[in-house]
Amino acid sequence: MSESNENVLKAAVRTEFGKGAARRTRRAGRIPAVLYGHGSDPVHLSLPDHDTFLALKGNANALLTLDFGDNHELALVKDVQRDAIRRTIDHLDLILVRRGEKVVVDVPVVIVGETAPGTIHTLDMQTISLQAEATNLPEHVEVNIEGLEEGSIVRVGELTLPEGSVLEVDPESVVINVTVPRASAEDLEADAEAEAAGEAAGAAGEAAAPAGADEQA
Repeated sequence: MSESNENVLKAAVRTEFGKGAARRTRRAGRIPAVLYGHGSDPVHLSLPDHDTFLALKGNANALLTLDFGDNHELALVKDVQRDAIRRTIDHLDLILVRRGEKVVVDVPVVIVGETAPGTIHTLDMQTISLQAEATNLPEHVEVNIEGLEEGSIVRVGELTLPEGSVLEVDPESVVINVTVPRASAEDLEADAEAEAAGEAAGAAGEAAAPAGADEQA
């Protein structure tokens, strides 16, 4: 679970806007961001790029404590804009939250274990929507697939949710399907053609073989 004191970021209020101002902010080693929510006016901020990257690494729902001026605000990341090539963070949309407030977030699914030998699993849901307290958000939901046989299906309602979390999706939604991989029709056709060609070559070889020794006496 995330704790509110884990990710403290020293923010600064931005007074310049537009693409040029955003580029200058990024060149200075900071990330442009906007904080909004609870009916308050949006606040334009900049955040330290390295510390922000570390705070979000491996946890898209990390709770951030923003310190700027005399303000100490809690926020969650609503949207991340990244550079298409370098994958660096170009801009963040942040949503203001309060202690004890419940929010809905998309939590990654983590698979634990191995299915039965000869089977494979298909992950139908990469994330699951949960409601939880903003200061106590789960980082992931585990799905145990140990020993599952062909035809097994794991539904959302069967999962053990992190304490304090409530589902925000249909409990009948399928998370995991377990199947046995089968060759495609094209593969089967190619195998049949190869087998037929092999048999034809064998028959031709037998016809061309010399007569046996008993026929040469």
